[in-house]
Amino acid sequence: MSVNLTLLIVMGALYACGIYLILERSLTRVLLGLMLLANATNLLILATGGYAGLAPLYSKDIAAGDYNDPLPQALILTSIVISFAVTAFMLGIIYRTWVLARRDEIQDDVEDLRVAETPSFDAEDDAEIPAETSEFPLTMLGGNGRDISDHRPSGDGGSATATLVAGGREMLAEHAAAEEKPGSQNIAPARK
Repeated sequence: MSVNLTLLIVMGALYACGIYLILERSLTRVLLGLMLLANATNLLILATGGYAGLAPLYSKDIAAGDYNDPLPQALILTSIVISFAVTAFMLGIIYRTWVLARRDEIQDDVEDLRVAETPSFDAEDDAEIPAETSEFPLTMLGGNGRDISDHRPSGDGGSATATLVAGGREMLAEHAAAEEKPGSQNIAPARK
């Protein structure tokens, strides 16, 4: 089976333009990118069918190799229906966004920005020895792996503090536990 070079070049250009448009923030451009990707996929399926042959109607006089493969054509019809449904859905989203916000661009979500600014340091995952960050000090592992806990009497004779070593630094257990919760107390968010 040989492939038509023109179809491959057109298909590559459609895929490239479609991917470029999908990465934009405008919903209309995303829709155009999806349409280009659907058409490029239709060309890809068409190219897999090979050159045109006879209609796939059975006759005793025609050799089996002379028939055209009907499967790529059926897949293209299915792809057309699916791309039409996705296009209609995206047009509905674009219309609703325009009615509500009078803009076509995707807005930044405050929660997504907060998650993006959260550091990737995780006290439990980055610890040398997995330490339980519990509020019950007797069940905690010590930072050295041998002691039950890292309770050390404070210098003023007051309460003991639990520490653990994580990521090459020593930190209080309550700070490590606070990092696991949303809105970490010991990590200051970046200010703009």
